[in-house]
Amino acid sequence: MFFNSSKLLSAACLLIISLVSGCSSINSGLQSGELPPSGTFVASNGIQFNVQPLSLATLPPKQVVAPSSDLVRLIKTSGREEYRITKGDILSIVLTGYPDIAPVVSSGNSNPYASGFPVDQQGFVQFPLIGRIKASGMSVPQFTANLQSQLQRYLKYSDPQVKIVNYRGNKFFIDGEVKQPGEFPIADVPVSLYGAISMAGGATPTGDSNNVVLNRNGTSYNIGLQSLRAMGTSANQIYLQNGDSIHVNSQDRNKVYVLGEFGQVEPVPILEQGISLAQVLGESKGLNSTTANAAKIYVVRDNLSMKATDIYYVDMQTITSFALANRFEMHPNDIVYVDPTGLTRWNRVISAILPSTTAIRSFSSL
Repeated sequence: MFFNSSKLLSAACLLIISLVSGCSSINSGLQSGELPPSGTFVASNGIQFNVQPLSLATLPPKQVVAPSSDLVRLIKTSGREEYRITKGDILSIVLTGYPDIAPVVSSGNSNPYASGFPVDQQGFVQFPLIGRIKASGMSVPQFTANLQSQLQRYLKYSDPQVKIVNYRGNKFFIDGEVKQPGEFPIADVPVSLYGAISMAGGATPTGDSNNVVLNRNGTSYNIGLQSLRAMGTSANQIYLQNGDSIHVNSQDRNKVYVLGEFGQVEPVPILEQGISLAQVLGESKGLNSTTANAAKIYVVRDNLSMKATDIYYVDMQTITSFALANRFEMHPNDIVYVDPTGLTRWNRVISAILPSTTAIRSFSSL
């Protein structure tokens, strides 16, 4: 059976024409499409967009994170407090001149109190001569004075020397992006939020110290160490309490996503000090010199308060635009997109068509 070559070539031409006319469906690259130069419009997906060229007048103000009322209250009420003996602590109690009653803490002594006097779950200490005596909730000086008062009934020269040798009662927990997560004791020296992170080995390279959550008595406080400094305070002024838990979030939550004609297309992390649009362009190895349309650089940002999405665009062909890009502060989850040139789009269309035309030509030669 023989094919009519002229009819086959006609069909091939029709196929090529249809491919060219439908080039948008085979274009492998993204396109910005026909956006209005400025103003508001609703896209076919139902989302409302606000489009505006980037200028000094439209430059968004620097993001200032206002502290919550709970965080302000936490900072105001947080201070250094004298340590209070608590359940589980081990006390060393030495009576000068009466070593048989209360020996010096030692591991090799046969006296049952040689390893210290534990505070039981009811908050009491069992002490020779006087029996159970309340300890929890008291400072060391308060407990010492109370113990001395009761010993005076049995001893002529009672002079108890009390100190805590093992802090087992007050603890805090820390996890997330720290080098040594776990449970840590709170000793007689108050532990600040910054000190707690240091006790856990500090944040990991991927940890975000500007995104820390402190949980206390069912309330969560979102704390940023950089934000605290901007408020004129620091994490050294927030002291932990028994049962507090700390979670250090990952920087993965704070990234800018780049798409289109960049030298390197991968997410760019936002560091503690922030990052500008110019820095994002640099971290992405600039624009692709052969395919990028430098006149069409877009920043897509969700505006949750307005239930809309903002689109800023800038022409980076002019040197003055670099000053704007350097002042444009990026937000987490921003998307930066660079459009391809018209010639690049055409080349991609041709590249998509060529395999089909080659196949038809080979078929027609049969």
